[in-house]
Amino acid sequence: QVQLVESGGGLVQAGGSLRLSCAASGRTLSSYAMGWFRQAPGKEREFVAAISWSTGNTYYTVSVKGRFTISRDNAKNTVYLQMNSLKPEDTAVYYCAAKIDTYLSGSYFLKNYNYWGQGTQVTVSS
Repeated sequence: QVQLVESGGGLVQAGGSLRLSCAASGRTLSSYAMGWFRQAPGKEREFVAAISWSTGNTYYTVSVKGRFTISRDNAKNTVYLQMNSLKPEDTAVYYCAAKIDTYLSGSYFLKNYNYWGQGTQVTVSS
């Protein structure tokens, strides 16, 4: 069993930055892939970014490429999402998720993830 706890959300002005953290406990994540998703009010949850814990390879949705960076810290068993140049349309609840294999193939799909955090709110004002 893996427990995921997100933190780092908040209110920021457009153009600003935030760094989200996802701390994992229960087991080490060396054989997992980790993803960030978000859900805006009235919309479906959507993929944002993913990272293979073993290789460090990353994958981003087009709308955040060049602005967001996903990374992991092996020693802290934590994955991060650095968000720069934030836009009002980035406003959402952001969720961390873990997939029980290290491959990025299929990381776009919610159904492939086995564990989810409770989410952290990000609000970007214009």
